[in-house]
Amino acid sequence: MATHNHSRTYVKSRILLVMLALFAAGFAICQPSTQQKLAPGYQELGFTAPIPGSYELPLLGKAADGKVVDSTNNNLTLHSVMQEAGHSGKIILLSFIYSTCSDVNGCPLAMAVLHKIKSRLKKDPEMAKHLKLLTLSFNPAYDTPERMKEFGSRLQDGEVDWQFLTTRSEHDLQPILTGYHQNIQKIYDANGKFTQTFNHNLRVYLIDQHQQIRNIYNTELLHADTLIADIKTLLLTKPELGNTDLTSPKSPSIYQAGDNKQGYDSKTYETQSVAISKRQGKPADLLKTILQPPLGLPKLPVPADNPITPAKISLGRKLFYDRRLSINNTFSCAMCHIPEQGFTSNEMATAVGVEGRTVKRNSPTLYNVGYQTRLFHDARENTLEQQVWAPLLSHNEMANPSIGNVIDKININADYAGLFEQAFGKPPGMENIGMALASYERSLNSGNSPFDRWYFGKDSNALGDQAQRGFALFTGQAHCNQCHTIANQYALFTDNQLHNTGVGFKAAMAKPVKSLQHVQVAPGIYADVPTTVVESVSEIKANDLGRYEVSQNPSDRWHYKTPALRNIMLTAPYMHDGSIATLREVVAFYNEGGIANDNIDPLIKPLQLNEQQIEDLVAFMEALTSDNTEELIADGFAAPVGDR
Repeated sequence: MATHNHSRTYVKSRILLVMLALFAAGFAICQPSTQQKLAPGYQELGFTAPIPGSYELPLLGKAADGKVVDSTNNNLTLHSVMQEAGHSGKIILLSFIYSTCSDVNGCPLAMAVLHKIKSRLKKDPEMAKHLKLLTLSFNPAYDTPERMKEFGSRLQDGEVDWQFLTTRSEHDLQPILTGYHQNIQKIYDANGKFTQTFNHNLRVYLIDQHQQIRNIYNTELLHADTLIADIKTLLLTKPELGNTDLTSPKSPSIYQAGDNKQGYDSKTYETQSVAISKRQGKPADLLKTILQPPLGLPKLPVPADNPITPAKISLGRKLFYDRRLSINNTFSCAMCHIPEQGFTSNEMATAVGVEGRTVKRNSPTLYNVGYQTRLFHDARENTLEQQVWAPLLSHNEMANPSIGNVIDKININADYAGLFEQAFGKPPGMENIGMALASYERSLNSGNSPFDRWYFGKDSNALGDQAQRGFALFTGQAHCNQCHTIANQYALFTDNQLHNTGVGFKAAMAKPVKSLQHVQVAPGIYADVPTTVVESVSEIKANDLGRYEVSQNPSDRWHYKTPALRNIMLTAPYMHDGSIATLREVVAFYNEGGIANDNIDPLIKPLQLNEQQIEDLVAFMEALTSDNTEELIADGFAAPVGDR
């Protein structure tokens, strides 16, 4: 009995200390039950926290967006706040609270743990530069911007970035609660009056620089020590979309290259390939983006002789992912235009076809390809219906010996029985195979990016300050919009013309001067090999003269089509030959005025941008990432691949 009384006295003392601390922080707290057991977050951690960087944090889905208000009464969106933080290299701890919470293991627990983290950040300025604390009230009627300002003033200081938000109304709040799976119930007294208290489950979310949720903490898991370990782990990995350095550590991402083979030499190695180990498919309504183009895109031009139908899209999707449509049943269209790699290939500068056969150009992205009037890097085709046959028949791509061979392959596979008749009213043939594939490709439309919501949707909070500065440069000093055009009601970010920037000239005319080449001989293992040895076992690099190969006009040498910029952060590497790995390097290339040659486009001139302006331009192009990319990726994952 004495032990029991001592235990009760200890718990009461701990509760009192916590209540006093929280009261000083501005909470309106009611007396909790003395029987209530304090959450682990108030105690010392009962085990040793994991070593930062010794583990990985999985992706748990995209952080939800919604309309919010800051403590100075400015309208914002959650994603705009997150994007602004992400552009500064910050990850986010998002907590949901209400200022009148009376449960010591509810909102006060979250504030107590975050206050501990704030104290540690003040001792670690480097970590403080890369973390933002974000606290959102789910009681907008009581927690007005003014009240949140007062509430936050007791916790904020100039050394730690801690922002307090609320919403204008419960109508604005509800989509946010739904997006974060927050179940909130109001508590009423015996007279039916709202008591300003709620039943809810405590949740705190760790969100990376790309608005991906990386961990979720409840009452039993919320502790400063484990949170700090997770924060440091996430900062150590620093995942970057479009990064093509396959030797650098990268957290698994739905956007990344298939497998970076980090730790490949270990006996415990496990693949991190999204396509292999985490592939989760979900069919999408692909007709939707054709009938109702996303914000920022115009009405899709559809040929009169190939009107879009769901049956055609479905059939084209099946053909696109079917490996049996290659000479040896191993290669599909999707193996060069990989959904999770921006419908291009992040892992290779130039494409590789069946049996590893070399293709001399980079795989162009298929996002919004239905709007393009000229196809291939040299613009040699002008309709998708015709274009699709080139890779099917090309020796170094899918290598079919004839059109008839492709038709025969479709006819002998029972799973195609009746599909062409349903879509076109007749059996498969050259014409309707092209029509079906083109119909699927026309459904890969992607818009409604932060830029679109800001520029076309007139949402002043959709685009961060840095991206807005980048847009001013894009349309001003950098003159990017001369080729990557923006119209009054939409933006395709391409003039559909061809230009000589000097990239092709350099590849054709420059001779290697290095006697040694740095060659990867195994995942993560490199050796310096004499250039003569590399050349002796290499295929002779094919000449690439660009548009000249089509027109035979000398003035067209090294002219290549202007790529569109939507989802540009997802489609590295860049240029027609994949010779530039990162978007920042692309901007630096144009800042220098390209590569001088007799035929260089007169629009290519030195831009005289400073380092900050280059970063601003990159931030703007990051804001061209659309909101339905994951939906299109998941749809691709759901498609059959012709393996049975």
